Amino acid sequence: MIKRAIISVSDKTGIVPLARELSDLGIEIVSTGGTARQLNEAGIPVIPIDQVTGYPECLDGRVKTLHPRIHGGILAMRDHPDHMQTLRELEITPIDLVVINLYPFRETVQKTDATLADCIENIDIGGPGMLRAAAKNYRDVTVMTDPADYEPVLSQLRENGQTTESLRFELACKVFEHTAAYDALIAGYLAAKLPQERSPAKLTLTYDLISPLRYGENPHQKLS
Repeated sequence: MIKRAIISVSDKTGIVPLARELSDLGIEIVSTGGTARQLNEAGIPVIPIDQVTGYPECLDGRVKTLHPRIHGGILAMRDHPDHMQTLRELEITPIDLVVINLYPFRETVQKTDATLADCIENIDIGGPGMLRAAAKNYRDVTVMTDPADYEPVLSQLRENGQTTESLRFELACKVFEHTAAYDALIAGYLAAKLPQERSPAKLTLTYDLISPLRYGENPHQKLS
């Protein structure tokens, strides 16, 4: 059963309806910064992140979620007695649902007036950490980084109070695709700032799927 969620999003599309329904389903919501403010303004009960960690958000928001009470709650394997005993000893509440999308690095670098400092500030640190932790522990944790996934998850929660392992695995794969592309974009942007005589040691290119192929090399084959 999903009992506690953490929500921290830059793209707030659909976040209020999602959080409201999660709350109506009896799921406790932990949130950060602007997301917490928006949910509070919508009348949705939220636990501020600093109430969980015991530390205020600091360094202009650079440090919010990097804490054992967050990552321990996400990474603990629920069927591992030692993990659960450690959570009890450290008074860490498990986090069963992670809803995160990342700082808008791509959108920032596309601005004609964006400085290097602007782009650096839009490199997300805590977000990818929580996403990867949740995806790694997909057997126990549901993770969403795309608003398009909100309804499929809610549909299963309404019906069963939990998501299926197959859906959790699919969402975990999506997370690793997303964070890999995000890091590749950052690496490519920074590498372009190197002096011309220096080449990056690795070149990673990612592409977005625009449209699926109808079939493979032959009509009876699946696309590859």
